[in-house]
Amino acid sequence: MQKMRYDGQFLSYEEQFQLLKTRGMIFSNEEKAKNLLKQVGYYRLSSYWYPFFEDKQEKIFKRDAQFEKICDLYEFDKELRKLILEQLERIEISIRSKMAYIFSTKYNPLWLDDENLFVNKKVYKSILSKIKMEVERSDENFILSFRSKYSNEIPPSFITLEILSFGTVSKVYSNLKQNKAKKDFAKEFMLSNVVLESWLHSLVYIRNLSAHHARLWNRVFSVKPLLPKSVGNIWLSNREISNDKLFFFLSIMLYLLNAIEPKNTLKANLYNLFQKFSNINKVAMGFPVDWQKEPLWLPYSQATI
Repeated sequence: MQKMRYDGQFLSYEEQFQLLKTRGMIFSNEEKAKNLLKQVGYYRLSSYWYPFFEDKQEKIFKRDAQFEKICDLYEFDKELRKLILEQLERIEISIRSKMAYIFSTKYNPLWLDDENLFVNKKVYKSILSKIKMEVERSDENFILSFRSKYSNEIPPSFITLEILSFGTVSKVYSNLKQNKAKKDFAKEFMLSNVVLESWLHSLVYIRNLSAHHARLWNRVFSVKPLLPKSVGNIWLSNREISNDKLFFFLSIMLYLLNAIEPKNTLKANLYNLFQKFSNINKVAMGFPVDWQKEPLWLPYSQATI
């Protein structure tokens, strides 16, 4: 199909506001709406009002399309991203710590520098180059101290893993050979290597989306994490839940957090967020109607311990 050249006109804030009004958007506080357009931008907000179109081709809004609902969606999504980043930090730190301990115990502290432990040598060289670059540019005191005393390009894993991006950590694990050490690491979370690899990659993906302020509500994710075969009553009983929506990703986070920190706050914080924004459409994020009855999501007072 032949593409056409974009030649759209740039609209002022007032013109943007009037365009929304012409298309049927309802405003109870016009000044507040104009200020939000200035602060956030028309294009960023447009992804939140898209589901409110009656006619998506002509971009005509439904009768109940209120700008205040768009504001609530935007604020909810912003707080949701903060919640996710806060909880992901706990997972990420634990993954680094366990990886350094288990593989250093099995091999030695310098296992990151041993290409024989990795499956794809080409991928390993690419990862190694990135590791060296991250070590070189790091200004952490423990890295500077190591480099001042030792000639190794790569410090021991318990040092190096602390400064690598979560994406690099995920790639390191994915490229490690399938052996007892790798199985022991996955067993820390009662998962198979393949599923844990998929989940770490998925968490890197949602972390990057959240860190770059991308919309999570009503999003279909391009990364689809694998479904674990069997983990008893500590995973989702509904095997038909979509793995390309937020609920599945949040369930992964909760599952891992339960293994790392049983008294974590993800569940409680999410419940509180839904109470604060009680009109948010959870189905748009892949939440089944009976999601709170899932063993994984039961309140602590009802959960089986």
